[in-house]
Amino acid sequence: MFNETNSLRFSHYFLLWFGAAVSVAEILAGGLLAPLGSSDGLSAILIGHFLGASLLVLGGIIGVRERVGAIASTRISFGVYGTRIFGMLNVLQLVGWTAIMIISAARSANEITKTLWNIDSYFGWSLGLGCLIMLWLALGRESGWKKTNAVAVALLFGLTVVLSVVLVKETGTNAAPVAGGMTFGEGVELSVVMPLSWLPLIADYTRFARSAGGAVAGSWLGYFIGSSWMYIIGLGAALLTGSADPSGVMLAANLGMAALGIIVLATITTTFMDAYSAGVSFSTLIPGLNEKHVALVMTAIGTVLALVVNMEQYEHFLLAIGSVFAPLFAVLLTDYFILGKRSAEPGLLANWNALAVWAVGVALYYQFLKLDMILGATVPVIAVTGLLNIIVGRLGIQWTYCQKSQKSW
Repeated sequence: MFNETNSLRFSHYFLLWFGAAVSVAEILAGGLLAPLGSSDGLSAILIGHFLGASLLVLGGIIGVRERVGAIASTRISFGVYGTRIFGMLNVLQLVGWTAIMIISAARSANEITKTLWNIDSYFGWSLGLGCLIMLWLALGRESGWKKTNAVAVALLFGLTVVLSVVLVKETGTNAAPVAGGMTFGEGVELSVVMPLSWLPLIADYTRFARSAGGAVAGSWLGYFIGSSWMYIIGLGAALLTGSADPSGVMLAANLGMAALGIIVLATITTTFMDAYSAGVSFSTLIPGLNEKHVALVMTAIGTVLALVVNMEQYEHFLLAIGSVFAPLFAVLLTDYFILGKRSAEPGLLANWNALAVWAVGVALYYQFLKLDMILGATVPVIAVTGLLNIIVGRLGIQWTYCQKSQKSW
């Protein structure tokens, strides 16, 4: 998909991650924070995205240094079997994201076409968006992809500015919270888990970077600015209309075709990354498969799912991602940056120590959600799981299963 001569620079990563962040799904996630009101909601968004984006780029650094994809890098800590487990979990979440992106975009686009031209076809929009994403995947090759992505992100930027101006004029800064209960810690958590959901993907792209500095800075700034902006738009839309669906606000502002442009382009640039990384992860499970071909199949599956599922459990889906991948990358990041494990051990099939620490982290995540801490659950879970992994690593306990001897010790 990308130029494999390691030529991607700061600008490529900034545009890539800004485009990935601009989506209807992220706007809808921001709308979930509306019970906090404008001031607390904005604070939760910025704090959560600062923490989440900072964790995100740590995974990207591994991709640059080791030139491996995100899921392949987990073999450093967990061994072959662990990588297969997390590869399959990642494929499931990415197909889920593909479906959610198509669902949210198709609903919004359908509302616009119903109002403007009395055309009501959610089914048609779902299929159409799925086909456009496949076309983007087929197009994505080296310089052609770079130029096309740059044009798309430039258009998205302009259209998003227009939408933001409309919301600022309508809502103001003193909008009252909407009905519903949410604590500040829950708001921070819902902001952290969005960038965290990209952590199992980022190294798929940074492995082609010219330098770590350009990849890290471009990825952090692009995603932090884009995703925070989308959340703020969703928050403002929900405070104004009671719904985070941006179609209503865009129609009220007479944006018309521009509204459709925002929805279609945003969906393509974001879902393309989900589908591509699903292909990369699945190819890790079955070496030799063509990543692009697998990505096309994953897009088709996501499109079919979009026709049969709903988004009523969207918040729970986000939290489920946090429960799995927060402790996973806590183990990997502490192994890599603190314990100095920079490569996978030859013949290591399973590191039971790491898998046990990860399982403890998953359990802790749901317990920490109940405590309603000011920084949410993800950051404390990563800290505690990482500390536990360091302690186990420092003790020198070896409980592994290796191919050479086919036994545990």
